[in-house]
Amino acid sequence: MHKSTSSVADWDLYRYFLAVIECGSLSAAARRLVTTQPTVSRQIARLENALDTKLFTRSPDGLIPTDAARRLYEPALVMANAAAAIQRSAQDDGIGGTLRITVPEVIGVEVLTPLLAEFQAAYPGQHLELSVAEHNEDLLRREADLAVRMQRPEQDALLVRKLGRSLVSLHAHRSYFERRGMPESREALATHSLIGYDRHERLHAHWQTQGFPQPIDALAFRSDCAMARLAALRAGMGIGLCHAHLAAHEADLVALDPKLFSFELEIWLAMHEDQRQRIGLRRLFDFLADRLPQRMKIA
Repeated sequence: MHKSTSSVADWDLYRYFLAVIECGSLSAAARRLVTTQPTVSRQIARLENALDTKLFTRSPDGLIPTDAARRLYEPALVMANAAAAIQRSAQDDGIGGTLRITVPEVIGVEVLTPLLAEFQAAYPGQHLELSVAEHNEDLLRREADLAVRMQRPEQDALLVRKLGRSLVSLHAHRSYFERRGMPESREALATHSLIGYDRHERLHAHWQTQGFPQPIDALAFRSDCAMARLAALRAGMGIGLCHAHLAAHEADLVALDPKLFSFELEIWLAMHEDQRQRIGLRRLFDFLADRLPQRMKIA
């Protein structure tokens, strides 16, 4: 491949690269970027020329990243996150701009979104991005501006505040107990329809070390999506774990004795200490530090 006379590839080319490697095809990348497939193809060719290397090979299943592409993916993602963080920071003048929050799925949907609606009503110029996922986005790499964590963040460069502890215990819809009865022991619990993880075998194994009675392949309903597990609880499909404060707001969700199986999760708020001068971010941090414990009734 003929080496480009340009020593540095245009950053915009990496946007196309990330879209292709994450979407798996030119057409899917084009849809994500709201452009055409030929445009994506041309930009990938330009990047390959600038880097003097092949990034993708074609197969019946789509585009396969080469070893060079796999090596490039991580630093390109860091660049993308840094660029997004720079843009968010530049827009934050205390009046508007964009803030990105990362939070576990159920807390993000059931608890945090209503609070963010209150915050945005008070500061209507503030744009918000919410990332809800089981994995944690990295604040140090600027993947997000603020995080709600279920365990204490360990990185030294973070400004953190402990909000309290939340009890997670077994619940089911009252219609389930009307059909099946309520188990009074772990031995009886093992005979019931239980709800849990699908492919997160490591997390399920952690439950089992604490006394959860069934192996993962014996669960009546499995999903790695926390909101799907909550929906299954609400639909009466079986017994599963739920934050006690969430279940307390739903008359039809009934708690089992926590002695059967339960644990507590610490809840932390975190942001990068270098970002403390951003007015909008610090305002949101203080708002959530005050309102989240009230909403979750944690101590």
